[in-house]
Amino acid sequence: MTFSLIGRCARTGQFGAAATTSSLAVGARVHAVAPGVGAVLTQHRTDPRLGPRGIGLLRSGCTAAETIAALVASTPDHQWRQLAAIDAAGRTAHFHGARVKPESGAAHAKDVVAIGNILSSSLVPDAMAAAFAASPELPLAERLLRGLEAGEAAGGEHGDVRSASLLVYGEHDFALVDLRADGHDQPIPALRALWEEYAPLVDAYVVRVIDPDNAIAL
Repeated sequence: MTFSLIGRCARTGQFGAAATTSSLAVGARVHAVAPGVGAVLTQHRTDPRLGPRGIGLLRSGCTAAETIAALVASTPDHQWRQLAAIDAAGRTAHFHGARVKPESGAAHAKDVVAIGNILSSSLVPDAMAAAFAASPELPLAERLLRGLEAGEAAGGEHGDVRSASLLVYGEHDFALVDLRADGHDQPIPALRALWEEYAPLVDAYVVRVIDPDNAIAL
């Protein structure tokens, strides 16, 4: 019972992911993101090893489609897996194993792919991708979160979600945004509240890393 999306900001070169599920700690298991490289989703009987493995393939020069094909070929339990990838050029790909439970689906738009399983409606991935693509001028984190919210508004998963996550990388090897709501009755609204509190601080935290002499007190 998971729906998620990964995307790229063509303006800034940032990559990121947002996800929600019925169990705890979706942010620790479902998505992997690397600056300047791309992102990978792994869900439904989730194998979290496939995220870093996919990032390694992307880093080696594989396209999103080649990355997904290699992940499927290299894991004997691929029939249980639902995967997606986006590469440095914004190309996307996905895979649904034969044993992924319905309703499942995927949707692609410019610089984004959204996937889901055990959904209440086949419209959920389409709604997510469309919401992400609608406002390319906004910060990537905001676009990803809007995609997650649109998925929930379109029906979400078949059951209640309990965790949600938002992860964005820019040009540095540390996350610009890494927010999680776990064990929450309404994790997506909770994630929205966290993002609205954190958004004004993103640049200040970067300054603390690269120019500590000019850091401001937070």
